[in-house]
Amino acid sequence: MNTPPPTNAQQQQAEAARYAWVLDWGTRLGVAALFLSFVAYLTGLLPPHVPLEDLPGLWNLPVDAFLQRTDTPTGWGWLTLAHKGDMSNLIGIALLAGCSLAPLLGLIPLYLKRRDHAYAAICLLVAAVILLAASGVLTGGH
Repeated sequence: MNTPPPTNAQQQQAEAARYAWVLDWGTRLGVAALFLSFVAYLTGLLPPHVPLEDLPGLWNLPVDAFLQRTDTPTGWGWLTLAHKGDMSNLIGIALLAGCSLAPLLGLIPLYLKRRDHAYAAICLLVAAVILLAASGVLTGGH
């Protein structure tokens, strides 16, 4: 018995299900990273980059002065301090900010399989825009 080819609605449902499943797991991973980094900071498992007792004297500083005084890097430089309790939360934030990238890339094989090159190209272009934005190349001199 031949099964009829999937309808357009069924194809869209498969794409939406894949996107939702990958996005769901990406957000779960990001939230788990936020939770674990917070617990590690609270318990002292990861020592902070800026000691807690120094913060009241630093909070009123302009950003440039705060960064200089605390020797805190800008841009993706935070990755060098990801092992510090007060900076490790940025791992979860980065995961949450970028969690739409994996589902977009996961759709490309589905679109290519059904020879829908326009949608595959759109997903690839959106992914490229996300990566370009995250790269920091377009920071406008900051």
